[in-house]
Formats: sequence, C-alpha cells, structure tokens
Amino acid sequence: MSTVNLQISERRTERGGSIGRRSAGLFFVLPAVSFTVVFFILPLIFTVYMSLHDWPLLGDHEFIGLDNYSALLSDRQFWNSLWFTTRYTLLITPVIFILAFVLALLVSLPLPGVGIYRTVYFLPVVIGLGSSSLLWVWLLHDRVGVINAILTGLGLMDRPIIWLADSSYAMTAIIMSVVWKTVGFTMILLMTGMQAIPAELYEAAKVDGANYWGRLRYIMMPLLRRTFALALILSVIGSYLGFDQFFIMTAGGPQNSTISVVYWIYKNSFTNFKLGYGASLSIVLLVILVILSIIQLRLLRDETSY
Repeated sequence: MSTVNLQISERRTERGGSIGRRSAGLFFVLPAVSFTVVFFILPLIFTVYMSLHDWPLLGDHEFIGLDNYSALLSDRQFWNSLWFTTRYTLLITPVIFILAFVLALLVSLPLPGVGIYRTVYFLPVVIGLGSSSLLWVWLLHDRVGVINAILTGLGLMDRPIIWLADSSYAMTAIIMSVVWKTVGFTMILLMTGMQAIPAELYEAAKVDGANYWGRLRYIMMPLLRRTFALALILSVIGSYLGFDQFFIMTAGGPQNSTISVVYWIYKNSFTNFKLGYGASLSIVLLVILVILSIIQLRLLRDETSY
C-alpha cells in the first residue's frame, strides 16, 4: 500500500513540475508574443479592415468591399512603381552580396588590426537611413559635392553631373548610397556564418590536397546556404520596402521615375488622403513579399547540418 502511495505521490510531483515548467516557459515568451500581437497582428487585421473601406483622412468611412483592390488593377502608377522597385531590387541585391562577401572574407583573415576594419565597414549601418540619404544629397551636389569634385579632378568627366535630377543617373546615385549604408550589415551576417564553420573541415580538406578556392567552393559555400538565405531575404525585403532614400534624395523624380511601391502607398495615404486604398496597396505588397520569401527559402533550402 505504501508503495502505491509513493508512486502516486511521485506522479503528482512530476505533473506539478511539468505544469510549473510550462508556466515558466509561457512567462518567458509572453513579452515576445505580446510585442508581436500589439505591433504586428492587430495592425495587420486593422489594415485589412481599412482596405475594405473608403477611408478618408477626415470624415466617416464607408464599406466598399473589394473595390480598392479592383481599382488597384487599373492603377498604372502602382504597376510602374512595382516594376521600378523590382528593377531596383534586382540591381542592388547582387552588388550588396558580392561586396559584402568579399569584405567578409577579408575581415575573417587573422591579420593585425582586422577589428578596426570590421568597425569601419560596419559604421555606416548605425547611421539612420534618413541621415545617410541627406549626407549623400550633399556628396552628390553638382556644385559643392565631393564626388563631382573628385571625378572632375581625376579627369573622368568634363563638367559636374546633376546626379539626382537626371533620370539616367538617379538610380545609380541611390544604389551607391544604399550600398554604402547597408553592405556592412550583410558583411557581419556572412562573417558570422563563416566563423561558425568548424575549422576541422578546412584542415581535413587541406590534408586531402584542396587549395583555397577548393575549400571556398566545396566547404564554405555549401555550409553558408542558411546564412545566404537569411541575408538574401532581409536584403530583398529591405529593398522592396525602400522609402527614405527615394523620398529624401529624389522625391520620386525626375518625372516620377523613382517612385517606389512604399512611396506610392505614402502618397495615396497621406497626400491624396485615401487611407483605404493605401491599406489595400500595403496588403498586396505584403502578399508579394511573403511569396518572394517562400521562393527564396525553397531555392536556398539547406538539407545539411553541422
């Protein structure tokens, strides 16, 4: 009888301990869950609700169903802005990745003072995108800008270029500013992934006669697929959500040639005061980003483990 009572007592103790651990786990994740619900789930639900209404900035809103989405299909400027944003993403993403990968290789070498270079390359990341955009407006100025002065001094051009007022140069100018601002972040991600690869794999490859390029191709690149996937998703999402650089540097010009999707959402919501239509544009952009992220994850799916 005492043995049965002891077993029952042990089971109750284990059950109580299990409930206690679950309660502690829920307590620890509660801040993250609360943050997600308050700043993502609820705003998303409200945005969907707004997108189904004619919602002026002032006055009463009216339920119109899917009319905003129907109007979107015939919105030529939306499709132009989506195509521009896609071209911008396709151009800037390879530049960031190639430059960040080269920098990550350099700062991963055991060289004296390499920590200083890591800091220098990463410093632009801590600057706000609005501040860096204003900085590049000054650097690209046709009269007092440093870049024109350098290019003219080197004899690479005869007269200063009006970078931000010429549609043939505006995209290049914006890409230069964003690459300078963000390449350090991608560099840190790739460098962290490189340092997580066990050194024993490189040593074994050396014993087998693999040179530097062989180790880079057959060891580092395959084992960095997860890091590549993370960095690529962050870069693509960041490019599609670009707003500050276009708003500050070109204001969508010249001739509306640099209006991004988010800039068009902003103009509809806070310039044209069509909040419901702006909400529908936001939902469509969210769906596009989700689809792109799923495609990237599938293409860069890593079935290896280490």
